[in-house]
Amino acid sequence: MESARIVGALARYTGDLALAEDVASEAVAEALVSWPRDGVPRDPTAWLLATGRRRAIDAFRRRAARDVRYAAFARDLGEGGAHAGATPSEVGEPDLLWDPDRIEDDKLALIFTACHPVLAKDARVALTLRVVGGLSSEEIARAFLVPAPTIQARITRAKKQLGAARVRFEVPPADERTARLGSVLNVLYLIFSEGSSASGGGDWMRTDLAREAIRLARVLTRLVPDEPEVAGLLALLELTAARFPARTGPDGEPILLADQDRRRWDAGAIRRGRAALARARGAGRGLGPYGLQAAIAEQHDVAASVEVTDWDSIVALYEALGRVAPSPVVELNRAVAVSMASGPAAGLEEVDALAGSGVLAGSYLLPSVRGELLSRLGRHAEARSELELAAQRCGNERERGVLEAKAAALS
Repeated sequence: MESARIVGALARYTGDLALAEDVASEAVAEALVSWPRDGVPRDPTAWLLATGRRRAIDAFRRRAARDVRYAAFARDLGEGGAHAGATPSEVGEPDLLWDPDRIEDDKLALIFTACHPVLAKDARVALTLRVVGGLSSEEIARAFLVPAPTIQARITRAKKQLGAARVRFEVPPADERTARLGSVLNVLYLIFSEGSSASGGGDWMRTDLAREAIRLARVLTRLVPDEPEVAGLLALLELTAARFPARTGPDGEPILLADQDRRRWDAGAIRRGRAALARARGAGRGLGPYGLQAAIAEQHDVAASVEVTDWDSIVALYEALGRVAPSPVVELNRAVAVSMASGPAAGLEEVDALAGSGVLAGSYLLPSVRGELLSRLGRHAEARSELELAAQRCGNERERGVLEAKAAALS
């Protein structure tokens, strides 16, 4: 629970994210030995910080002593002059500056560092879940269905890249913050997306992963309260997660939107999401991509049924989203909304145009939607063929089962 505060404060002190995480882990290891013996301290967080600070000072001294030895070797070999390192006695021991006013800045700096654009997308996700979310390598590996050593290698590589690029542990200056904030929001969105619709494995959703993304988004809204797109992302996550209780059956089988018991939706999450969306709208700058997606989710959440949903508004919102953040998936979703507003023939026309462009070649999403629309038009043989193709391409076992059942029902 306190990992982000501790690692953030130690990173500010050491200027080295990798060292900060190492000494924080060493402090926890020391606590596991001493607390059962001596009792839990009155302020456990301060104890861990002080212990981590001492470990960092030891590391500084070891580095200084090593530099002295290296300088001596260089002199002996005739390769050096005055030594380049400080002696152990020259390493200062400044206070950790356990300043409550700096804690929020430390957490924000930690998020911006973990999501730095110099890192690849998968490395940003892994590093954020590790150093900001406090998840272990094993937990992250289970969430993304990859071996734990793979995740550990990504994290280690990410730290080395940050060091090689000399990325400073700091909240970016105002002129850089907007550009960097986009990377942060994208990482949280990716984490949530994998949790809400798993790309592979036997579970349709991984709610623990989605909840972690929501928690981090809430932290970010407190740290950056004046950015409407941060509120927009939180609104999207809350409004989408509100439907989680009704999205699966007793055995984990998927329940599609039209079949969900809307009484089971989380009314508290809907209220929180709508409040966050109101904040984003209230900024007066217009909604960004996440805010527009949140507005679409809001239309679903406030409707009593699929039939009475305001599909015309959803089509308009997708059109706006396509202008600010164009993508084939946005166009596909818009086609679905058109089919609900104007009939399956109108939707199929747009889907066929998208299929002709080839932009979603290999994706299961396009044949899935096309099969559904063909089924609604009574073209069952074609629909079955499309749904079978979608099932072959789908990586998630639960969703594949839904597609196979739809295809079988048309035979």
